[in-house]
Amino acid sequence: MNTQGIAILGSTGSIGCNTMSVIESFDDGRFRVVALAAGRNVVRLAEQVERHRPELVAVEDEASAEGLRAELERRGVGAPRVAVGEAGLVEVATHESARTVVSATVGVVGFVPTLRALEAGKRVALANKETLVIAGELMTKAAASSGAELLPVDSEHNALHQCLRGERREEVRRLILTASGGPFREKSLSAMAAATVEEAMRHPTWSMGAKVTIDSATLMNKGLEVIEARWLFGFGADEIGIVVHPESVVHSMIELVDGSVIAQLGVTDMRHAIQYALTYPERHASAALPPLDLAKLGALRFEAPDEKRFPCLRLAYRALRAGGTLPAAMNAANEEAVKAFIDGHIRLTDIPLVIEGVMDQHETRPVSSLDVVLEVDRLARAAAAIRIRLLSEGTKAVA
Repeated sequence: MNTQGIAILGSTGSIGCNTMSVIESFDDGRFRVVALAAGRNVVRLAEQVERHRPELVAVEDEASAEGLRAELERRGVGAPRVAVGEAGLVEVATHESARTVVSATVGVVGFVPTLRALEAGKRVALANKETLVIAGELMTKAAASSGAELLPVDSEHNALHQCLRGERREEVRRLILTASGGPFREKSLSAMAAATVEEAMRHPTWSMGAKVTIDSATLMNKGLEVIEARWLFGFGADEIGIVVHPESVVHSMIELVDGSVIAQLGVTDMRHAIQYALTYPERHASAALPPLDLAKLGALRFEAPDEKRFPCLRLAYRALRAGGTLPAAMNAANEEAVKAFIDGHIRLTDIPLVIEGVMDQHETRPVSSLDVVLEVDRLARAAAAIRIRLLSEGTKAVA
């Protein structure tokens, strides 16, 4: 058995830590952590370095690098080579000893490193959906050119990948993504407008980072996943559906042309999807992964999503149908709006208003290069900032 070198982008986040848990559950030397990238959580990163002794780590800035070295010295652990910023992320993503790169950063920060990993022919276990949303065409072309594999770690797309194994494309009528519905599934629009950040962070079934959790509260997370599914599996907007499933046990489904539906079920534990991506095409038992007890499930509910209360779904489908740079503009506006909500500047229900305003003024063009995507991202963030300021001033005036 050959040891598989693993590099992790976003090692101190939820997906990164769960990846570590999966790796540690195998005691046969199957995996070796060779490179890690994190932001500013140097204490947790130092713990990971102490445990796995990677050859390279990357952090957000020089201050974090100094903090990491100090923390490692305090622990009596020799420091690996430390890189910083986007250049450091790219170094981790293209590390020569890494066969698989787990892309688990949140937002657009993971775009360039993930692209470079694909260009380098790495197997990419993708948890950063934004990279495919903003530049799916560039990503898939890079993978096709280099022979890189792109395996989804998101539970929904991982489920679709499993459901599609052995099925011919012409036999599949549509993909069906499941959504928990988030904390406001049964709340009114007025309750959502008054929602606090704390309320929006109370996801009913999953424990995730702040940005992803807020996206789940607005259902933008599901909209991003629709666009991601288009690039991962080659299905169009009219061939990708969404159904609300509060129990989050059915992670996604495919509907075949004869009316049969194939579903993937599992407990709400991201380690299942991560292990699948790391060991694919093989499957392995793991003591770290709990089984699904069907007898204890009770009823499984399914509902149509309410686009009136969750307009981000409509906006995502609009972006997918338009194509080009509109998904990138939408994503940038969403990231800025989510941050503004977390910081207390706008309401939860203002998030789609910011996004739609930016989309309305955006002039869509082809995704022809990395520079085009980065420029659209910059301009959309600037446009979102203006709308956020106006909404913030309006809210204060009313108050």
